[in-house]
Amino acid sequence: MQLRTDLAIEAREIAGEHIGGMEYKKYKENGLEISRLTIKNKAAKQALGKEIGTYITIDLPSLTDNFTETDERLVTIGREIKRLLPVNGLVLVVGLGNIEITPDSLGPKTSRRVLATRHISGEIARATGLDKLRPVAVMQTGVTGQTGIETGEYILSIVKRIKPNAVVVIDALASRKLQRLGCTLQISDTGISPGAGVGNHRTKINNETIGVPVIAIGVPTVVDAQTLASDIIKGDVNSKLEHLVTPKGRQMVVIPREIDLLTERASRLIAFALNAALQNEFDLKDLVSLM
Repeated sequence: MQLRTDLAIEAREIAGEHIGGMEYKKYKENGLEISRLTIKNKAAKQALGKEIGTYITIDLPSLTDNFTETDERLVTIGREIKRLLPVNGLVLVVGLGNIEITPDSLGPKTSRRVLATRHISGEIARATGLDKLRPVAVMQTGVTGQTGIETGEYILSIVKRIKPNAVVVIDALASRKLQRLGCTLQISDTGISPGAGVGNHRTKINNETIGVPVIAIGVPTVVDAQTLASDIIKGDVNSKLEHLVTPKGRQMVVIPREIDLLTERASRLIAFALNAALQNEFDLKDLVSLM
């Protein structure tokens, strides 16, 4: 049975920590535990089931404990995001997911709080002291069931029109462990496959398909029930247990009871950290006032 996870750090745990072709570093900064996993070749890609590139994982306090808008840990997270972004130029921020479904609402909720600045330029920007703002465009894609348009097609059409230097996509993720829900942030430069964590694969959104670097940011909000059962019993799910966790063949996921609170606070955290990464000429207090 395949253990389903969007987190590269968990893929490393499953595959084994001594696989060649990858580099792993763990460190602490400003009270946060941060790990950096770099997948360097095709052998490591195949072993982990993850694309070649860099994956930054940040272990957070439970998001039921709120971050304040001026928490210095947001600056630390912002610096980690900034490492993967091009230095200059327009950035398109995209909130993926369905805002009507709470576990899938992280992307749209986050994008609402990201500062859209592409339209602020010229004399207006100089007169208001905002001429140092980096140009940022923000969009929400919805899901194919709402729009009839593949998310990748939607993003590609906007990219061709406004020509950003990079795209940042924000989406809810799937973990293999309950304790990671709402407590883990993943940032990667490998793009994303929308819906992959719950088996609903769509066209990949990455540099190859979009034509510009794609940075993916996410927090796990669900655990696949079959994966969770296998993790709990420390082995493969037998046919009897599989029948219980996938009744009538239905794929089930587990979410925390406080999912609405977790998605709300995770969206605030990502938005504030992303604003800090994109608008590093301004401090957190100034950015909060602009929001």
